[in-house]
This record gives sequence, C-alpha cells and structure tokens, in this order.
Amino acid sequence: MRQHPLITSYHRLRTRLGAWGPLVISQCTMLLVFASATWAYSHIEGWSLWDSFYMVVITLSTVGFQEVHPLSNPGRVLTTVLILTGVGNFAFILGAFSQLLVDGKLYKVLGRRRVLKTISSLRGHCVICGYGRIGSVVARELMQEGVPIVVVENDPVAVERLENDGIVHLAGDATSDDVLNACNISHARALIAALSLDSANVYVVLSARQLNPDMTIIARAGDSSHIGKLQLAGADRVFLPHHLGGLRMAQSILRPTVTTFMELAHSKTDLNIQMEELTVGDASELSGKTLMASGIRQRFNLIVIGVKKPDGRMLFNPESTYELNPGDTLVTVGRPENFRQLQEIL
Repeated sequence: MRQHPLITSYHRLRTRLGAWGPLVISQCTMLLVFASATWAYSHIEGWSLWDSFYMVVITLSTVGFQEVHPLSNPGRVLTTVLILTGVGNFAFILGAFSQLLVDGKLYKVLGRRRVLKTISSLRGHCVICGYGRIGSVVARELMQEGVPIVVVENDPVAVERLENDGIVHLAGDATSDDVLNACNISHARALIAALSLDSANVYVVLSARQLNPDMTIIARAGDSSHIGKLQLAGADRVFLPHHLGGLRMAQSILRPTVTTFMELAHSKTDLNIQMEELTVGDASELSGKTLMASGIRQRFNLIVIGVKKPDGRMLFNPESTYELNPGDTLVTVGRPENFRQLQEIL
C-alpha cells in the first residue's frame, strides 16, 4: 500500500535530522501552538494580537498571572486545550534535549563545530587521509616538526584513537569532496593519501588535485601496478611501503654505515645531526654567489650535498664554483641551530 506523500516527506525529514529530529519537530509544533492560540484568542475574544500573544505566554509558562481580560466560556475551553497541549509539548522538548545530553550528541556537535572552526583558520597544513599504520607514522613525524595537520578517518576505532591522541581530525569518507573541503584543502600545502585500498587512494588523489591544483600530493600503493594510475590521477609521488621497508633492510646489510648515518640524519639523537632542505629566495643575499663565496661551510658549518633546480633537476655534490640562483633548493647536513641561522638570510 502506497503511503501518503506527507507521511513519506515526514519520514525523510526524520531521517535527515537524525537524533535532532524530536527536538526540531517539537520546536516547530510549539511554534504552531503559539501562532494558533494567539489567532484563536484574537478571533474568539476579540483581543488585540499583543494581548492574545501575552495570554498564550502566561498560560504556557504557568506563572499564575491574572488573565489579561475576563474569559468567555469558549475562551476558557481554549485555555484548557492550550494548557494540555502546550505543557505536554514543553515536557517533550525537555525530554528530547535531555536525551541529547545523555547520549553525548550535543557535545559531539559542539565539538565538531569547534574543530571545523579551527580547521578553517589553518594555512599551509597537511591533510592526511587514513590513520592506519602508515598514516599514524606520517602524522606523528609531521607533528614533531610542528607542521599543522588534519586527519580524515572513517573507522570508529581509529577515530577514537585520534580523539585520545588529541589530533585535529574529521570523521568521514576521504573520497568525498565535501569532507575534503571541510579540511580546508584549498589552503593546504600537501595531502597524504594513506588509505588501505589503492582504489580509494585514486579517488582521493583525483578529487584533491581538482580542488587544489597547486598542492603536493603523496600517495601510498599496495601494488606496483597501481603506481601509474595514482600518478595519472594527480599524485606527485607514490610510495610502496613494503618495497621501501625491504630496501631499507637490504641496505642495512649491504651498507650498514650509510644506513646508520641516514637514520641519524632523520631522527632526533644525541649527535644533534639533521638533514634539511632550504630554498634560496629572490631577495637572498646568497643569490648570484658561488658556493665558495657564500661561505655556507665556513659561516654556518653546513655541508651542501645536493641542489635541486626549479625545473626539478638534481645536482649532487655541486662544485664550489656553482652559482646559487633564486628557487634553488639546497640539501644540507649539519646541526639544527645552524639551519636556523642560514634560513634567516635565505
């Protein structure tokens, strides 16, 4: 049997409102009671709209004030009906609101609004899609370097871990454009697609590239055959975690000293060694100077092991006569405090 269109519309509205449905519907019915009773007093008793509205207010609030004007018998019947419907509606509103507090839904909604406000103020942040084994490591490393992040995760267990860790996050499907826009992706510097399914990562990369053509996109792949698809979708770089892990283990056997040095340069240890990349600015005092004339080694005790040109070309172990130009990215090794001194003049 086909339902009446009004009943169908009501059920759709309840579904869209979710847990807020009873509270919203009760508010609407209360507004209807106010409007109907105000009109009824004005029509039956011949009062002004203001007197009628005031009569409705003192009746529903049960404050016990004296009637605005003496009531006729039809007016008393109206007042009785108003008390029964209005007070019952007030009780329903109170119950619906109490249910939201008990279930914690109100806290979640307010918390989500606070998170969305925080995210909307971010600039140059990184969006991490997925908080599994790969995404959690990426998030931890970026946070240690002071880079603002937003994590998108759909798994309730992972979302709970994010809440416990105090990480800014959104619970939702990372393949959705609405979720990515909620991450303020238009102002993000990079996106990490670290979902477990390669097909999902393809969708994320494709959507992110359309929403922000200038951002850097890094994706993980579980199969080498999917690298091309991810790159075609817009990923700047694609990594195979199991492949990188295998290479690292093999290099630990073949070149243990080199591997140990790389680990020291990328981790915080007592040796205080760091590998960093710094870009030469247009107004830098080093622009137009050779590496020898720049005094990077003598003044800052830093070693330049490579230079990346603006067009992407890499120069390893550049000669001392190499001339620094705006846009060059210097790959250097040294102490963290020396990097800060060099960055001041770049």
